[in-house]
Amino acid sequence: MYKFENTIFFYAFGLLPVFLAIFIWYCYRAKKNFKKLGELGLIEQLVTEVSKTKKTSKFILFLFSFSFLILGLCNLQTGSKMQEVKREGSDIMICLDVSNSMLAQDLSPNRLERAKMAIENMIDKLQGDRLGIIVFAGEAYVQLPITTDYSSAKLFLESINTKIIPTQGTNIADAINQAVESFGKDEGKNKAIVIITDGENNEEDKESAVSAAEEASKKNMVIHTIGVGSAEGVPIPNIIDGYAAGYKKDNAGNTIVTKLDAKILQEIAETTKGVYVQASSSDVGLDAILTKIGELDKKEMESKMYSDYEDQFQIFLLAAFLFLVIETCISERVSQLWKKLNVFKTPHA
Repeated sequence: MYKFENTIFFYAFGLLPVFLAIFIWYCYRAKKNFKKLGELGLIEQLVTEVSKTKKTSKFILFLFSFSFLILGLCNLQTGSKMQEVKREGSDIMICLDVSNSMLAQDLSPNRLERAKMAIENMIDKLQGDRLGIIVFAGEAYVQLPITTDYSSAKLFLESINTKIIPTQGTNIADAINQAVESFGKDEGKNKAIVIITDGENNEEDKESAVSAAEEASKKNMVIHTIGVGSAEGVPIPNIIDGYAAGYKKDNAGNTIVTKLDAKILQEIAETTKGVYVQASSSDVGLDAILTKIGELDKKEMESKMYSDYEDQFQIFLLAAFLFLVIETCISERVSQLWKKLNVFKTPHA
């Protein structure tokens, strides 16, 4: 296991192309100034003491030295001691709607991105809880199995978009069933399912969602629901290459309007003694639900993790120093040995 302590210094790598641009500009200016003195080939024959190869080599060594200095400042740390840590927490499965209606912009920047930002903030507040993510539209898939690796959770969350599931729809029942299966065979009051959706669905699917919630309730699982969107409805933007280009239309050419269906979400939450929250532009509602989850019975969980790390910055600083010393010791002038070898190679008249 390894990690970098000071990742902010990675931004310094952005100076490398700047240094390269300055070096190219310097070489160009030097060549232009030589041309002012006369014919370039003749000037180069007269100025035989300066080596172009050595000048380039010195610059490359400088870049290596600078790069290793940055890595040294970032301070690579390797895990040196692993131990089992006992934690108390809850199991949380987040079911996130990724259907096209989640692109509606009644929440800024849109329903899906606003929900993702709220989930990321929620992850930062978790302590000892295990988290999993399920994405659903016409079907549901486990995006992230339940885990305590919050860094991985953020990475998986970042990759979620509306194209991740080709089948359109809002199959809440499938999402609930997938969440129940992901918890495994254990039953208990420490498990919670959080559904984030606009709730749009047909009557048959609504009945299936309530039935799935009833089955989850029998296993002592609580389902909290968050409704995203407005009851008045807004059009769904047609996204092309990351930009909105008009709005989605049905087969008759009418603009499709998506509305929040709060009733089904309230019914699902009530079935399992959970809570329903309607998201707003300022608050999606995950904080309120996280408070409710905190009231659940906690389960003691064991996990292995690195408890001690050793700094490895010395290796990189030593490498940076050695490259800098080598760069300093190399002269830009042509060596006497090279001159002698070149004399033997040059044909005499």
